[in-house]
Amino acid sequence: MRTSLWTLLVFVAAVGLALVLRDHSGNVLIVAQPWRIELSLTLAVLLIIASFVIFHVVLRVLGWIGHGPERFRSWRGLRFQKRDHELLEKGWINVLEGRYVEAEKDLTKLLGRTRSSSRKVLAGLASARASHHLGEYARRDEALALARESAANDPRLREATATVAAEMYLDQNRPQDALVLLQPLQDASTRYFHATRLLLRAHRQLRNHDRVYELTRLLLRRGVMDKAEALQLIETSASARLAEAGPEGFKAIWSDLKADERVLPDIALAAASVQQEQGNIDEASRILEAALNVRMEPRLINAYSQCPPEHVARRLSKAEDWLKSHPEDSALLAALGNLCLTGQLWGQGEYYLLRSMKLRSDMRIHALLGNLYDRLGRSADAMQHWRLASGVAGVLPVLATSRALPAADTRGDPTLIDVEHMPTAQVLPSAPAPVAASAADFGDDDFLAGGSPAPSAHHPAPGTNVPLAEASDSTMDEYFDSAPIPGVDLSQTSDRPARRSGHD
Repeated sequence: MRTSLWTLLVFVAAVGLALVLRDHSGNVLIVAQPWRIELSLTLAVLLIIASFVIFHVVLRVLGWIGHGPERFRSWRGLRFQKRDHELLEKGWINVLEGRYVEAEKDLTKLLGRTRSSSRKVLAGLASARASHHLGEYARRDEALALARESAANDPRLREATATVAAEMYLDQNRPQDALVLLQPLQDASTRYFHATRLLLRAHRQLRNHDRVYELTRLLLRRGVMDKAEALQLIETSASARLAEAGPEGFKAIWSDLKADERVLPDIALAAASVQQEQGNIDEASRILEAALNVRMEPRLINAYSQCPPEHVARRLSKAEDWLKSHPEDSALLAALGNLCLTGQLWGQGEYYLLRSMKLRSDMRIHALLGNLYDRLGRSADAMQHWRLASGVAGVLPVLATSRALPAADTRGDPTLIDVEHMPTAQVLPSAPAPVAASAADFGDDDFLAGGSPAPSAHHPAPGTNVPLAEASDSTMDEYFDSAPIPGVDLSQTSDRPARRSGHD
């Protein structure tokens, strides 16, 4: 659009100039001794314009030639920048798609080529995330160290590096290392909501319930956390704080809670437990009643049914009022039955427990009925409900008495051994101990020369005990192999007895 406008203006100016020059048909005289040049006004104007254009073009060409090296460097920089952007974009897309191996290759290539510190930081963080997902924690730490070194002069890049590293440390269950990186960011400004969320996550892993409570309230007040999620975290952390503080710190923590937080089930249970340990049964009752007026939670109902006998009347009256608006609540009926049993109201307790059992077959209800019938002396009914309680709990199978199998007859089992009818073992007669083959070397000439009689050439009769020194060479040959050993000169060995002739 701009080019068309300028073209139109040039044409308008040319037409106007032509009209003006046509009406002024003068001459231009240029005298330069010894020359005299006379031109028409139109030609003179055209020559001046042409000279200006030519001079301008010449200057532009000279400037373009003079700025050639700088322009070449700029072109190379743009080419490198385009290549870096392509690799960085490809690497991040692979990370987001879960192709971590390809992403790590592209980003490692970019880290080795790029000269830009910002791109080096971004590539290092992306490569660290890819290595983290691959479980290569050593390569991840190297990439984080490179990114941290490249971001030394840029505060925003340093914060980004710390945030990404802390998130990966939390994934690796290293909350203390993440806390070292995140706490300076939180101290600098509370507007880093992502860093605050990561800090909350680190304190949750470290079970720092006080900090979890404070950070959750901060995020909820800033409007960056959903209320349902925040209430769940507040419920968990506040109940843990009450349990850890005990009676000494109960008042400070309880006064810090809002009205809608005090009626959360876990908080109400923890507070009632602390009050009941101190003997403040009425205060515990008020805490549980306030929570039950908001929500009929089975855990709260069960806790409300546990009280000393002197407080049964008040709690029973309150529970009966709740029953009018919740007549089909099985947990509430079971709690009423438990309160009646505590107050020894057997008939009313049985009525409530049977109504609750019709709505839900629960192990606790059967156990309470079993205890009730056992207390009333109805042993058969008590045993029946105890069996049903075991069956509901999945501990023991419920077997009918008529279907019980008799004991197995093991008298014909071939694997059993009757010790009384085992045959008596026969003892073998004594026999002479065999002569060991290793004692045959004692029959050499040196031993026989020591005073022993020379052995006879014939074999001894069967059954005759012959001493070893009197054994013949033929007898010893029965114990040893006389086959020649390849490559061994038997005449040079000392462990073979010398063979003697029978004529000696």
